[in-house]
Amino acid sequence: MPAATALRRLLPKPPPWVKPPLWVAMYHSITDTADDPYRVTVSPVRFARQLHWLGDRGLRGVSVRELLAATAEGRAKGLVGLTFDDGYADFLDSALPLLRRHGFTATVYVLPGRLGGENAWDTAGPRKSLLSEDQVVRIAEAGMEIGSHGLTHVPLPEVDDAVLAAETRESRVLLEEMTGGPVDGFCYPYGKVDPRAIHAVRKAGYRYACAIDPGPLTGAYALPRVHIGEDDTSWRLTAKRVLHSVRRRHPADLFPAPYGPAPYGPAVVGAP
Repeated sequence: MPAATALRRLLPKPPPWVKPPLWVAMYHSITDTADDPYRVTVSPVRFARQLHWLGDRGLRGVSVRELLAATAEGRAKGLVGLTFDDGYADFLDSALPLLRRHGFTATVYVLPGRLGGENAWDTAGPRKSLLSEDQVVRIAEAGMEIGSHGLTHVPLPEVDDAVLAAETRESRVLLEEMTGGPVDGFCYPYGKVDPRAIHAVRKAGYRYACAIDPGPLTGAYALPRVHIGEDDTSWRLTAKRVLHSVRRRHPADLFPAPYGPAPYGPAVVGAP
């Protein structure tokens, strides 16, 4: 019996009207993991195995924009959202070739205020290069979704109104000028989100936003994600996927335009 099936049989069965939640994986850096105090790095070898795990189970990695659109149209079965926070330069050489080999897409959340810089906010970790403007354009041209991670990677609930507006609105304007395309998605730095931050993101014109564990704020502007790390082997990925469907179960099926006919609601759910 497959491990996923065995685990599901041990868990309470949901009512028939409750759909499983979207499964969105959260990555950061794909490179050597020798110095990784914040657990934000996955080695290229492990990442390749994780993509194989998806493919072997008939799952396809897609950008969050594609996942939401497919869910609203009822065709999201077998789709998994893949996201990469912080805009690390190693995405171009380490992650992109593997994604393209599998026919997968992903969303890369970029910091336009730190282009070509380093991850200075990770005080205890190693310095890592961030994407340059040219590299962001190349990633967009390769078919990946570019989203905003704010301007400079600050916790939005802790900043004043002027900084909040710049981190949300100005970052979107810069990225759209850079890529020549729409920037629909936002990702909250550190996963920190509150109603004020959600309001600013919606006002800035984004159509969705990703968090980590938003609790009661879960919705199209606070999508929960599953952290994926170097230790996530096949059995851990199986457990995370099954348990996520239990922890994030919601009875609603509401989407903001253009991802569905219903207005913004308290939850966003979809197909496994």
